Amino acid sequence: MGFKVTTNWQSSPSEEGEFNRDHEVKFGSGQTIQTSSAPEYKGNADKVNPEECLLAALSSCHMLTFLAIAHLKRLTVASYIDNATADLGQNAAGKIAVVKMTLEPKVIFAEGVEVDDDTLAKIHEKAHANCFIANSLACEVDIKH
Repeated sequence: MGFKVTTNWQSSPSEEGEFNRDHEVKFGSGQTIQTSSAPEYKGNADKVNPEECLLAALSSCHMLTFLAIAHLKRLTVASYIDNATADLGQNAAGKIAVVKMTLEPKVIFAEGVEVDDDTLAKIHEKAHANCFIANSLACEVDIKH
């Protein structure tokens, strides 16, 4: 199975000695998002940046894996909200990198479904171990639940 995105950038006016970092990313599904670099790197704060895309991919993958495990265990989930964060820093090679991502999922199970903290932690651990995106990352991933 493969995936496809098309990244499209066109030259446009910018301040002297700089270049415009705004571009668009079109996904194989047909969705298009307007993107730029992070504001700290002279990007547009009103557009999604690559670091946010990476964090969203991890958060979404963890959630989908969690939901699949809960479904298999017949633990109906009513809602799942993750307030995830990512930190830039220097990696072991001294390069700027996303060095840590933290997921903070809040899971509410359907009425009548009882899940203790130990079971919840085990589902998150299994979700992390089986998340395709998490398995592709070089940075630390912390899951707080």
